[in-house]
Amino acid sequence: MNVVLLHDELRRDAREDELDVLVQADAIEAALTELGHTGARLPFSFDVQAITEGLLRLRADVAFNLVESVHGQGRLVCLAPALLDSLNMPYTGAGTEGMFITSSKLLTKRLLHAHGIPTPPWLALTGSSPDLPLPGRYIIKSVWEEASLGLEDDAILDVTDAAVLRREIAARAPRLGGEAFAELFIPGREFNLSMLAGPQGGEVLPPAEIHFVDYPADRPKVVGYRAKWDSASFEYHHTPRCFDFPASDQALVAELCRLARACWDLLGLRGYVRVDFRVDAAGRPWVLEINANPCLSPDAGFPAAADRAGLSFPALIARILADARCGVGAPR
Repeated sequence: MNVVLLHDELRRDAREDELDVLVQADAIEAALTELGHTGARLPFSFDVQAITEGLLRLRADVAFNLVESVHGQGRLVCLAPALLDSLNMPYTGAGTEGMFITSSKLLTKRLLHAHGIPTPPWLALTGSSPDLPLPGRYIIKSVWEEASLGLEDDAILDVTDAAVLRREIAARAPRLGGEAFAELFIPGREFNLSMLAGPQGGEVLPPAEIHFVDYPADRPKVVGYRAKWDSASFEYHHTPRCFDFPASDQALVAELCRLARACWDLLGLRGYVRVDFRVDAAGRPWVLEINANPCLSPDAGFPAAADRAGLSFPALIARILADARCGVGAPR
């Protein structure tokens, strides 16, 4: 099988999180070779004609969609699956609609809330959830950008009213991809649930908890940008993932799995997905984000969960390709 790896067209000043797509491409190409397939890379840009010609020239049987942004804009991520749909070409991961919905954290939260799936209350410049508690502690996030862009200690604020919070959102939006919102900060435990398409839809791989080791009492426990991408930082070395849970956590883990499957079904997802949760002091889970194009670098959380489930990296890639080729899982 001839596989074309579509990935971001990187700028000269690309950040560490953006450069990671090349690490993913290296690992996937090696897996394709081991599986007996051929692989070639094709950067994705606004030049639709050039991309179309490249796909035809390379005689692609399937596209492995690694596109996380277009021209540095996360809000344009759905352009890649939209083009592939127009060409009737099989591709990995979420379809156009699922990719668009999940690329907007606000749209995702509105749909989750409307269907009774718990997500923290939020406020944006153009509206808010109906149950906004103020005063309160809020975290300001980018609406469209991934990789925890802008998520550090100073993103968490104690505010007394909505006007103050909206001023902070407006002031921070330019460095958060142009659009931001505030979400009620949920102190507590953090979980990542990776999901892989199977014959019955989304299968939940072994859940992982992020531990905040030796964090000072006055430091917010957040998996921010440094924790993910700055290998010299305190956060990077003190936020390990753990797959082992005591018997007392089994009911909680079961509920996390149920909610992850509910997210998959509600949004019509396919391929491979990661759902991020916080669990508050009362043991109630809250869906933070849904990543329909999670990182596949060998040291990332998704391959780690697959390995825990007994899937080697090549076996994981084979499962993802099988879903793209055979339509296993939810339809596009």
